[in-house]
Amino acid sequence: MNEVFLDTETTGLSFKDGHRIVEIACIETKDLVATGNVFHRLINPERDVPESAFQVHGFSKEFLSDKEKFNEIAEDFLDFIKGKKIIIHNAPFDLSFLNGELSRIKKKLIDTKLVIDSLDIARNKFPGSSNSLDALCKRFNIDLSNRTKHNALLDCELLREAYINLLDVKEPKFNLSTINSNKNEKKNDNYFKSILKISEDEIKSHKEFLKKELKKNFY
Repeated sequence: MNEVFLDTETTGLSFKDGHRIVEIACIETKDLVATGNVFHRLINPERDVPESAFQVHGFSKEFLSDKEKFNEIAEDFLDFIKGKKIIIHNAPFDLSFLNGELSRIKKKLIDTKLVIDSLDIARNKFPGSSNSLDALCKRFNIDLSNRTKHNALLDCELLREAYINLLDVKEPKFNLSTINSNKNEKKNDNYFKSILKISEDEIKSHKEFLKKELKKNFY
């Protein structure tokens, strides 16, 4: 099962108070490696954008006025996340808005069983510490120089990097499962080993380690 790292930006803190989503971003991964599939939309919230929210993300009512409305992007969004594990930092916040928007247009809500809250993982790993995305990036020496404003697409990529560190796994540079499922398995394995000069036992151990870590954290 592939994963999706998801983030939103909004006009405020509560959907129940009439606030709306202004940006949704999703980055798809397979075994935590980006596949290149991205969902990103700026959304017309059909209301004003308070100054406090503008200071966070920089999207004004005027700028968003000609963007698509949520009901116009909902099907594409649901298709993108369908059947995938969804990783969100502080998931209750984003889910309250997403399911609020989906309920409003009578669409199927996101199943919370498919959602992993990286904030919960961080709190269990670093109890008593600040576990905001900024704090995790600083802890793991992840570059924040481009994060002058909150941006859902950038935050998804930062979250992916932070999440890999939370799981204590190295980001794999090669997809071993893809190599082994290829029809030319022997040829690919020989090529792989000729570059990295690793043994069959090391390949097997690496695959078992990734499988164990992903199963432990996703299921």
